[in-house]
Amino acid sequence: MANNEELFKSIISHAKEYGYIFPSSEIYDGLSAVYDYGQYGVELKNNIKQYWWKAMVQYHENIVGIDSAIFMHPTIWKASGHVDAFNDPLIDNKDSKKRYRADVLIEDHIQKIEDKINKEVEKAKKRFENFDEALFRQTNPRVVENQKKIDDITAKYADLMQRNDLAGLKQLIIDLEIACPISGTRNWTDVRQFNLMFSTQMGSVAEGADTIYLRPETAQGIFVNFLNVQKTGRMKVPFGIAQIGKAFRNEIVARQFIFRMREFEQMEMQFFVRPGEELKWFEYWKAERMKWHQALGIAPENYRFHDHEKLAHYANAATDIEFKFPFGFKELEGIHSRTNYDLSRHEEFSGKKLRYFDPETNESYVPYVVETSIGVDRMFLAVFSNAYCEEKLEDGSTRVVLRLPAMLAPIKAAVLPLVKKDGMPEKAREIMDILKPHFLCQYDEKDAIGRRYRRQDAIGTPFCITVDNQTLEDNTVTVRERDTMQQYRVSVDQLTGTLIGKM
Repeated sequence: MANNEELFKSIISHAKEYGYIFPSSEIYDGLSAVYDYGQYGVELKNNIKQYWWKAMVQYHENIVGIDSAIFMHPTIWKASGHVDAFNDPLIDNKDSKKRYRADVLIEDHIQKIEDKINKEVEKAKKRFENFDEALFRQTNPRVVENQKKIDDITAKYADLMQRNDLAGLKQLIIDLEIACPISGTRNWTDVRQFNLMFSTQMGSVAEGADTIYLRPETAQGIFVNFLNVQKTGRMKVPFGIAQIGKAFRNEIVARQFIFRMREFEQMEMQFFVRPGEELKWFEYWKAERMKWHQALGIAPENYRFHDHEKLAHYANAATDIEFKFPFGFKELEGIHSRTNYDLSRHEEFSGKKLRYFDPETNESYVPYVVETSIGVDRMFLAVFSNAYCEEKLEDGSTRVVLRLPAMLAPIKAAVLPLVKKDGMPEKAREIMDILKPHFLCQYDEKDAIGRRYRRQDAIGTPFCITVDNQTLEDNTVTVRERDTMQQYRVSVDQLTGTLIGKM
């Protein structure tokens, strides 16, 4: 790949060509920042959700799951602060008439400077055999100068966001000489706040309808069910409530494929703890969540923690697990210490007590909360983009392969008769019936065997099972592994166990 932009375009193209993700409503020219998951995409997405659910609920005796409604009482969003504070700072270019998020314009400017640094590093890596990257970053004049620019801009930007200084954000955009990508001009309006929630009407007639909101997050459905779950499940603090569900945000700048969308899915867990113990549990969940990510076998250098400089109104500690996407390090998961803000606010607005009686301390209190929140779609993009590989082979050809973790791959095994005759298709169907109760498999008899292998590589299938003449003689098949292209014979009787052992 010539650069990361070309790589990202190839990833997006591959996702559509091989049935992972389609632009929504494509025959009507699409709908901006909305996508449909295809036949393989929905399987990968479901596998990601199952992997998360098992780690959270199945492996923890003190965490249970719920599925709350998308429509909720509108006062919930007043209590949570979303009605008054769920805003993005927006700025318009007077010449192009295009609207942008002010914070994104500044972050993109910082990213461009980081890209310059990365190019210098990559050039140096090619020039020097024993290359010390850390030393190079500390001593190269251009790198040092650009890093100082990043640090200065980041400090100013964080301070302005902390103080919600909209005039200051505009001035910073002007000082950095940031131009509109469309018009190329710097003719900006003032920065204004824009609420991100979608509203709709609930009622039989328009005149008497109530305004309600599509939920912008799934967490509030957990908080308002805190007592229901605690009492019916006889849960003792510390305990958690997990949920996977859709959320909706009217993003003005929705881009980078499925990274930022208007309709998306979240995997969230709210962990209720004693007051004063929240920071201990915050550190615990930071470590646990990073372990979960790295258990997939993705290189550790693709992950990093980023502590928040501007804390949300409900938090006393917050960090992001960032992933190295093709467009740079971006937030993948958030871990937040939310204090007792949410339950206290719902107590205030509902008039109902949301307290826990602790039999060990003999006191009643509003629990504190540590949250882990990850976007399903972002996790999908992280796994998919990391897996995409264009590989040069010894014969000079190139194969495109998705090196998906076997536990997440949509199709676990493809069963391929060598030819469509001599009883091989029938035998292949028998093997399909043996494997189907254990894995999602695919049968394919079209084209030469080499082309079928390449197709399964591109889909991300970890194993191909080939039925040939020898199969009919001794009941063995050829197993081909996707990543190494290694092939070996296995008895049909041992095939299921062999594949299970490799996943």
